[in-house]
Order: sequence, then structure tokens, then C-alpha cells
Amino acid sequence: MGSSADRPRRLNLQQRSKLAGEAAAAAAEVETALAQPADPHAAAFFDVDNTVMQGASIFHLARGLYRRDFFTTRDLIGAAWKQAYFRFVGVEDPEHVAEARNSALAFIAGHTVQELEEIGEEIFDEAMAHRIWPGTRALAQLHLDQGQRVWLVTAAPIEIANLIARRLGLTGALGTVAEHVDGVYTGRLVGDMLHGPAKAIAVQALAEREGLDLAACSAYSDSANDLPMLSLVGDPCAINPDPKLRSYARSHGWRIRDYRTGRKAARAGLVVGSAATGAAVAGTFVRRQVKKRLG
Repeated sequence: MGSSADRPRRLNLQQRSKLAGEAAAAAAEVETALAQPADPHAAAFFDVDNTVMQGASIFHLARGLYRRDFFTTRDLIGAAWKQAYFRFVGVEDPEHVAEARNSALAFIAGHTVQELEEIGEEIFDEAMAHRIWPGTRALAQLHLDQGQRVWLVTAAPIEIANLIARRLGLTGALGTVAEHVDGVYTGRLVGDMLHGPAKAIAVQALAEREGLDLAACSAYSDSANDLPMLSLVGDPCAINPDPKLRSYARSHGWRIRDYRTGRKAARAGLVVGSAATGAAVAGTFVRRQVKKRLG
């Protein structure tokens, strides 16, 4: 247990997660054609990064915006480092998370919602469409064919999350809500990024709004960070799971699907190295990728 001095920080984190989840659910839109499903009480929830799509959607977005002069190489390295740190090390220090939260979407400050949505369409075509896992896409389609609604649940900005859902023919999406005033982004988030517990809060809020029976719903993710969301539903499934999630899924009898093969699977396994070496590996990876792919 932490000291009494730590309690305000924990409460703040919980409050931010709650606000992020509630904001994501409130911002979620339903496509008109899918508003009256044959099975109104069941739905499926899919994480995006490494579950629906290879890689991190927010990094693909950032890279596309970088190429359009939204920000500098230094800004991109900093954002990529924070993403890589979490994935490689698996340790989320509260101060590091706070720093990442405050800078996560700072690069869109001053730009309009319409501008991001329009450019997002281009970035999806050039950097995301070919990275969709066919196996996961087929699972989502299976739920649609059964008359169920299908939602994406991601830390990516809600505008990009909605775009991906629409391009895949899904019902809608839950994503991070970035504050904007008169259609212009301030660079601040509403609450927190939609990550970990915030995803579960968003799914629960959406289920209440849409009259869903979570025991009849399914959820899919690659990461143990999404255990709160996966544990909410009656049918959780691990997709391309990290070792911690794979172990948990096996011990609880959950379905496991792995669409990685050969070198991709080996590379994915490397990202779960020890905390002692993870940060160094992450730094090397980010520097090489930025130099190679953006320089």
C-alpha cells in the first residue's frame, strides 16, 4: 500500500480515467444504418493497436502529420519514446504517464477538427489500411453478420478512431477525447487518454446507454493493459497477445488468436524484454526508426 501522501495522486488518476471513459462514451456515434441491430443486447469491442492493426495507430497518425509539417522531428521522437517505453518496459510510472498525457496530443493544438479529419483520411489510406490484420477483420465481420454491433476502443483520438471504424464498416468507436473550442484543438485532453481502466469505464458507460448485456458481449485485445475491459464481458479473447495476457488467458480459459507469423511474431516477442534492458532497447528502436523512416 502507498503512503497517505500518495492517495490524492491515485484519486486524481482514477478521476481522470473516469472522465476519459465517460467522455469517450458520450462522444461515440452510431452509424444510422447499424442503429437497429438484429441482436440489440450483444456487441463486440476491439482494441486497435496490434489487435486490429499492426503497430500503433497514434504513431502512424503522428508520422503522417509530421510529413505534413505539423511538428518537428524532436517532437516526434519524444512522443515515440513515451509510446515505446510503455510497450517495451511495461512499467507505468505515474509521473511519466502524466508527462505523456500532457504531451500526447499537444501536436494538434491550434489545428481544427475538420483539418484532422480530412488529413486522417489520407493517412489511413497511406499508412493504416494495409496494416489491418485480416484475421481480426474477419472476426469483427462475424459479429456484424450475427447482427451485433462492433465498436473499436482505442487511445487514439476519437476522430481517428471513428474514421477507422467507418472505413472498416463497423458500428462506431470509443477513443481519446481532445478538448477543442469553436472547432480548434487546445492541445489538452478531456480527462486522460483512453487507456487501461478508462477503456472499461467507457465500455460500461456505452453498454448502459445502448442497453447492452455485457455478459453477452465479446472483447478483443493484445495487451494485459486491457484486462479491465476484457474482464467486463462474457466472451473475452486475446489477439496477438503479449506474454502476460497470453498466460492470463490460458489460465482463465479464454480464446486466443495469433495472426503473427515468422519474423513478425519473433519481433513482437522482443518487445516484452525485462525492465532492466527495455528502456535501452526502446530508445535504440525509436532512434533507428525515426532516422530510417522519417529522416
